[in-house]
Amino acid sequence: MTKAPAADPDSRPRSLADRAYREIQDQLIMLDIPPMAPIEDSALSEQIGIGRTPVREALKRLELDRLVISYPRRGTFATAVDITDLAYISEIRVQLEPLAARRAAVSATERVRLDLATLADRIEDGDVRAMGRRELMEWDLQVHRAMYRASGNPHLEDSLVRYHNLATRIFCLFLERMVHFDRHIGEHVGLLRAIADGEAEESARLALAHVTGFEKAVRAII
Repeated sequence: MTKAPAADPDSRPRSLADRAYREIQDQLIMLDIPPMAPIEDSALSEQIGIGRTPVREALKRLELDRLVISYPRRGTFATAVDITDLAYISEIRVQLEPLAARRAAVSATERVRLDLATLADRIEDGDVRAMGRRELMEWDLQVHRAMYRASGNPHLEDSLVRYHNLATRIFCLFLERMVHFDRHIGEHVGLLRAIADGEAEESARLALAHVTGFEKAVRAII
């Protein structure tokens, strides 16, 4: 079975605050830190092996991402996961995901196209149906973040990562009740190949279908 990649393959050097941000972010979006759970910077610092100052800086960034919330004299907490937000998040994603896919198909470098095609091969060669739910979610994060980066627009990438993270929290909340989640991951193969082949309109179409399919799948079980 193909092992799921780390959620973020970006190997660029990072500051301690960046590292803390990425590690805490992934815990929040995968619900390892449950919604509304209190967050102690000292405990997080010890857990991830990064000093308290970088952790505090990371938590400030995560508050802007709507993943944590701080209250005076009460402390910092993971934000709640509100299913009513799904419509708002989807309203944005149906506009931006096709845009990112189309841009990636048009402007990605040959190296990036090869990386996306290779990622498609790894998904296709793996036994998706045998993967655990968490492993499937890691694939989903990997594919979307790679596509956003391939768009070549850092502002678009940042916006989409933020909204995909919020969508992932909703997905994780209902993950155990979802059926055919392997099909959701399988859809990535066609999308990645369309981008790698420079098929701009097909890439946009598949991206839109993928996002709308996600919303329908969640609404079918709530």
